[in-house]
Amino acid sequence: MNPLNQTRVTEFVFLGLTDNWVLEIIFFVAFSVTYVLTLLGNIVIIVIIVFTSRLHTPMYFFLSNLSFIDICHSSVTVPDMLEGFLLERKTISFDNCVAQLFFLHLFACAEIFLLTIMAYDRFVAICTPLHYPNVMNVRVCVQLVFALWLGGTIHSLVQTFLTIRLSYCGPNIIDSYFCDVPSVIKLACTDTYLTGMLTVSNSGTISLTCFLTLVISYTVILISLRKQSAEGRWKALSTCSAHFIVVVLFFGPCIFIYTRPDTSYSADKVISVFYTVVTPLLNPLVYTLRNEEVKSAMKQLRQRQVVFMKSYT
Repeated sequence: MNPLNQTRVTEFVFLGLTDNWVLEIIFFVAFSVTYVLTLLGNIVIIVIIVFTSRLHTPMYFFLSNLSFIDICHSSVTVPDMLEGFLLERKTISFDNCVAQLFFLHLFACAEIFLLTIMAYDRFVAICTPLHYPNVMNVRVCVQLVFALWLGGTIHSLVQTFLTIRLSYCGPNIIDSYFCDVPSVIKLACTDTYLTGMLTVSNSGTISLTCFLTLVISYTVILISLRKQSAEGRWKALSTCSAHFIVVVLFFGPCIFIYTRPDTSYSADKVISVFYTVVTPLLNPLVYTLRNEEVKSAMKQLRQRQVVFMKSYT
């Protein structure tokens, strides 16, 4: 019989981050503020890049895409988590659970690929600056963004298929605040060893391979900086260090969670907070506070806004 026809579970129940109501109120306030700041910060970055012509470069094109992905990525899990803090019984339907894990992996994988592309962009800009305009032209940038969304979609479809092909006929308690492949397949009524290995070989390999590629890229960049002037070296270090901070904060939790077949720890859901809640907020902070071009563009936009408002008063 087709495993899909054996499905009995119609909803899942989340245990959430805590069952202490005082902590739930504190977390609700803290994560509500974090989510609002995440949305505002990333929207501001997109607006600045769109309306500042000198930022119409490959690096900022990719940065605007990163902000868009962060908005989507955090919106997959955070609203449900905030709602759960106010409910005694935290539930999600089977179909919504599947949709959540699909979009979670879509945006997470897209961000992994995008961070790798951004490292490649910096590698070309710093190591072969004379060839940079030809290598990273508009057509190539658009093709790379299309490729990362295609890769993320394929990855997410595979993860979703591996999850829904199993039979869920009994336990429905998820020790987390969102649906993810490792936590859901543990509830299946059939043997999940092969499925677990396949999900690890998919998610874990992508995370680890891209992270190692990033480390190698930044190592080569650091070595090549010795040949540049002090000013050029400082500017490159400032940009690359900002990128690497984001990389470590995002890839660290992903590698920790998705490279362990059939094992889970109670700390997993706490670690998940970093790449679902914290990192999307840190991206705009890291890229604006450490980037003079973005800060200068923000000032100019504010001045233009003031002039615009005065002209209509």
